[in-house]
Amino acid sequence: MTDETKKKFYKDMLRLRRFEENVQDLFAKMKILGSVHLYIGEEAIAVGACAAINKDDYLASTHRGHGHMLAKGADAGRMFAELFGKETGYNKAKGGSMHLAAPDIGIMGANGIVGGGIPLATGAGLSAQKLKNGKVVLCFFGDGATSQGTFHESLNIAASYNLPVVYICENNLYAGGVKQCFDGECKNEGMDYPRKIKDIADRASGYGMPGVIVDGNDVEVVYKAVNTAVKRARKGDGPSLIECKTYRWRTHYEVEPDTYRPQEEVARWKEKCPITCYADKLLGQGIITQQELLDIAEQVEDEMNAAIEFAEKSPEPELSEALQDVYAD
Repeated sequence: MTDETKKKFYKDMLRLRRFEENVQDLFAKMKILGSVHLYIGEEAIAVGACAAINKDDYLASTHRGHGHMLAKGADAGRMFAELFGKETGYNKAKGGSMHLAAPDIGIMGANGIVGGGIPLATGAGLSAQKLKNGKVVLCFFGDGATSQGTFHESLNIAASYNLPVVYICENNLYAGGVKQCFDGECKNEGMDYPRKIKDIADRASGYGMPGVIVDGNDVEVVYKAVNTAVKRARKGDGPSLIECKTYRWRTHYEVEPDTYRPQEEVARWKEKCPITCYADKLLGQGIITQQELLDIAEQVEDEMNAAIEFAEKSPEPELSEALQDVYAD
């Protein structure tokens, strides 16, 4: 990784953070309707992982997918337009926050169903293998999705056929408002969801694939782990499971009361902010200056302001187009 790459890591993480903070503000002002699940606190995973793949590789996302799209190369203006319900949005106002998709840059889509993107990614991996096009698939999902049948069935198939898929679990400790617990650690019946093992990556051994645990708040560590898995997949050696330990700063979705998490836990994780910690690291290594950090912040702010302005000025979709591009009605 060159110094320029590291600076780009920082800028990309900041872009994700400012996008989501703007979404948070616009949602509170009711300029964005529906429901939004913010990615604040998890930026290092999307940025590090997407830096390890090519532009034409595939990506399957989740309901918390804004960060994945931006990191893969999506345009912030078209993303805001989609959230605003404008016709210039990526999905012409038919996708919204939880179903954003951008096939032109390999993004198969976010998914409102927990674990719903995992079989789609596995199918894309089978397609890449059959077509022999050399593409790799990144598949993001949360810790709660690993208790779904889609997770186990997909990993079994991917491993059996050596499919080029990198499964990335963003383990943020909570499935919705329910905290995960391990063998013997469940204390609040009905308030915890159980799992026999502590580390999700351990499940990889059951399918004969590598299972790796990384600090999901360290962009360089994420990049290195995903880069190794991508190279392995591209050579035809099959899938990998990477568990990224992280934390979401906001509740599961906006307007949900934050009554189920100890506030000292939230504060403790905020001290591990992937962006602030990375800036401190780059400053300490002499890779970046304080002025460069300020310049990057200004560039990101200008980009977000322009993106929001584009979305606000974009036209509403015509009622006559309501059923266009819809596969079922």
